[in-house]
Amino acid sequence: MESMLNKLKSTVTKVTADVTSAVMGNPVTREFDVGRHIASGGNGLAWKIFNGTKKSTKQEVAVFVFDKKLIDKYQKFEKDQIIDSLKRGVQQLTRLRHPRLLTVQHPLEESRDCLAFCTEPVFASLANVLGSWDNLPSPLPSDIKEYKLYDVETKYGLLQVSEGLSFLHSSVKMVHGNVTPENIILNKSGAWKITGFDFCIQSTNPSEQEPKFPCKEWDPNLPSLCLPNPEYLAPEYILSVSCETASDMYSLGAVMYAVFNKGKPIFEVNKQDIYKSFSRQLDQLSRLSSSNLQNIPEEVREHVKLLLNVAPAVRPDADQMTKIPFFDDVGAVTLQYFDSLFQRDNLQKSQFFKGLPKVLPKLPKRVIIQRILPCLTSEFVNPDMVPFVLPNVLLIAEECTKEEYIRLILPDLGPVFKQQEPIQILLIFLQKMDLLLTKTPPDEIKNSVLPMVYRALEAPSIQIQELCLNIIPTFANLIDYPSMKNSLIPRIKNACLQTSSLAVRVNSLVCLGKILEYLDKWFVLDDILPFLQQIPSKEPAVLMGILGIYKCTFTHKKLGITKEQLAGKVLPHLIPLSIENNLNLNQFNSFICVIRDMLNRLEAEHKTKLEQLHVMQEQQKSLDIANQMNVSEEARSSSTSNQIDKVFNNTGTDLLTSGPDSKDNELSSKQKKASLTLEEKQKLAKEQEQAQKLKSQQPLKPQATAITPPVKQTKDLTDTLIDNMSSLTSHSINKAIVASSNSFSSVPSMGVGMGFSSPVDSTKRNVTTNGLNTTMGFQTAGFSMGSGPTTQNFFSGPSATGTTKMNIVPTANMPNYSPMSAASAISPLTQQNRPPDMSALDNLFGPQKPKVSMKQLAQQKSNQWVNQFVPPQGSPSVSSSVMGPQMNMIGQPGFGIQGNPFFAPQNFAQPANTMTNSSSASNDLKDLFG
Repeated sequence: MESMLNKLKSTVTKVTADVTSAVMGNPVTREFDVGRHIASGGNGLAWKIFNGTKKSTKQEVAVFVFDKKLIDKYQKFEKDQIIDSLKRGVQQLTRLRHPRLLTVQHPLEESRDCLAFCTEPVFASLANVLGSWDNLPSPLPSDIKEYKLYDVETKYGLLQVSEGLSFLHSSVKMVHGNVTPENIILNKSGAWKITGFDFCIQSTNPSEQEPKFPCKEWDPNLPSLCLPNPEYLAPEYILSVSCETASDMYSLGAVMYAVFNKGKPIFEVNKQDIYKSFSRQLDQLSRLSSSNLQNIPEEVREHVKLLLNVAPAVRPDADQMTKIPFFDDVGAVTLQYFDSLFQRDNLQKSQFFKGLPKVLPKLPKRVIIQRILPCLTSEFVNPDMVPFVLPNVLLIAEECTKEEYIRLILPDLGPVFKQQEPIQILLIFLQKMDLLLTKTPPDEIKNSVLPMVYRALEAPSIQIQELCLNIIPTFANLIDYPSMKNSLIPRIKNACLQTSSLAVRVNSLVCLGKILEYLDKWFVLDDILPFLQQIPSKEPAVLMGILGIYKCTFTHKKLGITKEQLAGKVLPHLIPLSIENNLNLNQFNSFICVIRDMLNRLEAEHKTKLEQLHVMQEQQKSLDIANQMNVSEEARSSSTSNQIDKVFNNTGTDLLTSGPDSKDNELSSKQKKASLTLEEKQKLAKEQEQAQKLKSQQPLKPQATAITPPVKQTKDLTDTLIDNMSSLTSHSINKAIVASSNSFSSVPSMGVGMGFSSPVDSTKRNVTTNGLNTTMGFQTAGFSMGSGPTTQNFFSGPSATGTTKMNIVPTANMPNYSPMSAASAISPLTQQNRPPDMSALDNLFGPQKPKVSMKQLAQQKSNQWVNQFVPPQGSPSVSSSVMGPQMNMIGQPGFGIQGNPFFAPQNFAQPANTMTNSSSASNDLKDLFG
């Protein structure tokens, strides 16, 4: 990278040094900026040609510079001769003004180091183009190295040189004396210009018909820059020391030969022995045949042979050469006409411009851009000629690249975009709108091109509006969406609504229908379709245009009309239009066909929606049922398990061991819910089957709640027993009266069996799906409570420990309150005065929950009752027969009956439904139950 930068730096430095050393101090640099070295020209290619611009006007020029270092090898008088010859040639060129001569912009200026003058912009000399690259910059410019002359350029270039010589010979009465490729300059437009008047010879009798031109004898001792190029010099210069206008024609023939032979002259001349070389050349010219001119085109070969004739009188003059058929080429004539365009009137110009599109395809692109395009754009200042020039300019633009179009054509088109008169300008631009939108930058499109389209839509001319509406769909894809949505569509709608022309209204609808595909769906639904209902006209053509827009929107895969729009706006608009009296049968059928398609789609879409909604509702219903089942099962399982946990976790030995101090830690157990009936289970089974059919999958099954077995410890059921007994008592209307004897008196028989057993081993519990212990024998409307062994004795002496499990189950005689047996010592008076009351059981087993019980009272009395209750020895205990087969667990493993003195065999020898307690226990129960 560093080497490349150094190389670039050295190149720039070298070029700058060359320019500085060559031009520094020259007065030309005061008014002109000198650019890079581009070519060389003049006699011996001694003049370096630079790009330049005028400082004041920024006008482009070419700066010719002769560096005096080239002649340092000569002696002073030779240097002076060379400088005088060069000055003479430039001064003569400056005095002459003709289109075929190089135009001088600034006269010759001399400084200590160089000579310099400025001319019109130059590309190169003909010698450079033909391969003579002396005095050119290094590296060689690629545009010169790769330059190739087209046939039309060669023909017209030679014609231009002939016309220049004709001007010199006929008008100026001058012989150029050195017509060579070095002295023919190609300007920036490709025109061939004559220069190098160093050896020109002015006529001594210009007023006479036969001019005379003095000629100097060839002096081989002079420097080469003080002598003309002998390879293009006529033989009479050397051999007879004479010259005339025909001598220049010989030089023209030699130039034509060199042009068609890649710059090679017809004869090689030995400058050391010039006379011998010209003598031999004279013999060859006299025997010149067509075979020697085989590279020259056949149509001009004979004329070149005549120009190279030894006899000057045989050579055609310049005016005759301009009229030979070789120069009648269409391209050459076209270029010639452009050069004389300023001499033509508008009618001649218009006729020429009309035929130009047929000629342009035959011309090379470089020739068109360099020679024709500048002439065409110069006519834009004439408004009357713009309609004739503009089609040719746009035709050239089609062949240009986007960069060439922006650089060469667009700057000149800018003012034309804004011209409104004549109206044909707008028509031409509309026809080429796709070209403009393709190659014009977006900013210029927005600022210049699209405003022209908007003006066309708003033009008063109906023809302009129709043409614009017909053309817009052809380039709609090139217009950016915001401009189309915000500027173009509103103007089309206004043209449709405000015009009085049926053609404009119909074309507006057709235009909208064609550009629908470039619009957004919702813009069409919200803006275009409502606009159709605003059109007041009911002519068949307008109605069919409206129908066409609806149909295009309805059937287009990107657009489409929603069923809400169809039902609410489109069909209510179309159906009345379909029965307009102006419609014929085919038009009516078209309406009905579109309406039928819309109805079919509306039906299909809405039906599909309803079906999907129905399926979703059914699925949701099935999900709700399954969720309810799942929640119900989980609630039952969790409720039962919670109750069991509370039974086995919240009752223990705290009550008996702590005494009154444990009142704050007691928890009351909740009444357990009843299990499902058979009918309810059947109903749930049917719902599960229905849900399975709807969901096509297995219903969600409730998972059994695993119950963590409680820690193996003694349980105290005393608190639970007291709560249940107090609850029963609180709902009874007639309170039981306890006798003063050592037995319960007037306690209704509720079919409740109470049994006490050894502690229950938690590892032996079997839990069913409803969370209850199967060994506890729960039945409908039944419940059980159990407690572990304690240190307190209820029915035994101080040595008896623990209470056992108490089970309450409904028995067959539950509805009847039968008196206890005589062994129970129940008072007859109490039995007579206290008839059985069923309200307590109704409230207990009914759906209502019991009200607030006497739990607080029970808790306050519990400790006193436990401490005072010491049953006498041998008192009967609860018989096992009243417990029912499910609850009789006495003697089963894990209860420890045999090892507990409290559960001696004699304690279970009393009849069923009898319970005898001590007087203290009776008194406590009397206080407890009121």
